[in-house]
Amino acid sequence: MSKGQSMIQAVLFDLDGTLADTAADLGAALNRLLAEEGMPPVAYDKIRPIASHGARGLIELGFGVQKHDPAFEDYRRRFLDHYETSFADLTTLFDGVNPLLEGLAARGLKWGIVTNKPMRFTDRLVPALPWAIPPGVVVSGDTVGVPKPDPAPMLHAANTLGVPPETCLYLGDAERDVAAARAAGMRAIIASYGYIADTDQPDTWGADGFIDHPEELLQHV
Repeated sequence: MSKGQSMIQAVLFDLDGTLADTAADLGAALNRLLAEEGMPPVAYDKIRPIASHGARGLIELGFGVQKHDPAFEDYRRRFLDHYETSFADLTTLFDGVNPLLEGLAARGLKWGIVTNKPMRFTDRLVPALPWAIPPGVVVSGDTVGVPKPDPAPMLHAANTLGVPPETCLYLGDAERDVAAARAAGMRAIIASYGYIADTDQPDTWGADGFIDHPEELLQHV
């Protein structure tokens, strides 16, 4: 164990693509919206790598519409309304998450969630999932008024857990996760099993390491 690892007091996690496999429910919401518009569905293998980017990424995938497009906000609102009806139907924890959480508890470490998912979903989805040990803090994309990559959600989570930011490790599957952790003074690990697209370049994100399975994170604490 390195000197840096021995200082870890808490582990923070992204939610979608890191702790919970939410892509099927997100994709189903997108495809229902596409059907309303008379458009063909998008295959799951196209949806999964984009799921971590939430409504914005999925609307761009399905409709080719970006945030500045006049139609974007209507699509976004309707997409979220569809997702609201079935956000926990197909979502599961990734294999190995609960053994990881039990391993963290055995080491006396706290844990929490920092996600860009809106509170309207996070506040209901997180309690519906079968955690072996519940999170000590849950910070959503709109909890502090700014989402990742801004460090404010990370700092809020550390403060709520009562630990210095520099004693936290963050696990995520997107470049913004690493950027937010770095800006908050935290170590960052990438979940290679998460929602990472072929066009992404995680080797360039500046993380401290990669894991291919949740339980491998125990080697970093």
